[in-house]
Amino acid sequence: YFIPDIELPERNYEIGKYGRMRHRYLKEHRKIQYTTMILDGTLYDHLEEVDQLCNERMEIMVTSMKKQQGITEELKAKDQMAWVGAMNNIRHSAEEFVLRDFVYSMEVGK
Repeated sequence: YFIPDIELPERNYEIGKYGRMRHRYLKEHRKIQYTTMILDGTLYDHLEEVDQLCNERMEIMVTSMKKQQGITEELKAKDQMAWVGAMNNIRHSAEEFVLRDFVYSMEVGK
């Protein structure tokens, strides 16, 4: 039997939270796509792209939602607990969109 010696190329980018979540999703739910990406050598490029895209989208959405809801540094100075609650709510809402649209979507990277 000939067993291929497949190695992944060295990467400088440390895959973050969303890249790891995408990796787990592909491995558990899209096994054929996952195997194909490993064999093509495109898996870590894809994970890096998804991670960067998700982080950028989170930053944009949190900034936009803060502006829409009027969450300012003045509120932070005046009522820290209200500011923390509002920011947690904004981050969770933004993360729901990011996870649905990029991490757990089949269309990412096509």
